[in-house]
Amino acid sequence: MKNNFGKLIRVGIVGTGGISRGLAKLIARRKDMVISKILTRRKGVIEDIGVNQEYITNDAQRILELSDVLVVSTGDPIYSTQIIELAFTYGVPVVTMDADTQVLTGSYLSKRGVITEANGDQPGVLASLNQEVIQMGFKPLVYGNIKGFLNQNPSLEDMLYWAQKQGYSLSSVTSFTDGTKLQIEQALVANGLGVDLAKRGMIGYETNDFQEGAFALAHEAQNLKKVLSDYIISKESPPGVFITATHQEDLAPELKTYKLGDGPFYLLYKPTHLCFFEIPNTILNLLHRDEILLDNGSVPSASVATIAKRRLEAGTFIEKGIGSMDVRGEAMMIADDPNHVPVGLMSNVRVKRNVEPGQLITFDDVEIPDSLAYVAWKETLTNVVDPSIVVDLIKK
Repeated sequence: MKNNFGKLIRVGIVGTGGISRGLAKLIARRKDMVISKILTRRKGVIEDIGVNQEYITNDAQRILELSDVLVVSTGDPIYSTQIIELAFTYGVPVVTMDADTQVLTGSYLSKRGVITEANGDQPGVLASLNQEVIQMGFKPLVYGNIKGFLNQNPSLEDMLYWAQKQGYSLSSVTSFTDGTKLQIEQALVANGLGVDLAKRGMIGYETNDFQEGAFALAHEAQNLKKVLSDYIISKESPPGVFITATHQEDLAPELKTYKLGDGPFYLLYKPTHLCFFEIPNTILNLLHRDEILLDNGSVPSASVATIAKRRLEAGTFIEKGIGSMDVRGEAMMIADDPNHVPVGLMSNVRVKRNVEPGQLITFDDVEIPDSLAYVAWKETLTNVVDPSIVVDLIKK
């Protein structure tokens, strides 16, 4: 990659949601970076963007002509996949804060250009913490996310209330509440760090004691003889990430001296994930050190399946799966059911036959519109399961 020392880094931003807006404000005040353009599908003036409207564009080619790096955060993996592939035709590397896209098409995209997930959201923070932990000689057993609250089937009334109160979109608040975002994040961690899931949906240990929950998951990992990507539910715990690990026995006294307890399990955590505030450092590490902090792996093992929240009658139209009142996402090992529909593909989908609440939705149940993301998923699937059966699994 080109050495960018000594010149302003031209950063193109895709999306105008909270992450993109915050990043634009941050970069506008830096001395080593400048905004090239901000790509959006919205028309007209965008209120509260925080920077001059002259940065806004609807022209994808224009932003790529002007950018040294592209930051993508849209929450729409089908759209993001198109933009990222286009960026690669211009030789522009991509930083995502978009686990949705990474889990659905990141493996396909990583073979076509330079792409990394950013530090700042839970997967990137876990990847960064992992680098520190490994260098100190720890052996991770659990890569954990911390969730304060979970309701897999919230009401529309509640979601509208919290969306307005917190200033997020309805779909974002819903995906946070029903666990879809969490499931996507931990699937990315499993793929990017090469670890396993204990079961579909993960364990999700509920506890009032942070350390107790982290250690309980470590016991599960040892019993399964696996390293796990998982989470705890705890209102009392910090809103960050953790790694539960072991270390060599002869260093146990020293670790106790440094307040890590008696072992054999040690809890290492970061109590914050500062989202867009941490993206600039990812950009610098990518451009100056060629560092890929985290991607979805060339051959992923985990995906996020679509689970029905309610009875879906044949003919039901689903506009968007992530953050939907109709379906939610649940992490699973791809090989357990290759016919599942990734929740990221559930946009503008029509249900072909009745689906019951809690049912895993397969490609036999829905009509999926053509898209590059769909093509990418089929290609990825041929690398995970026997390619001869993919045609039978996914019918067009």
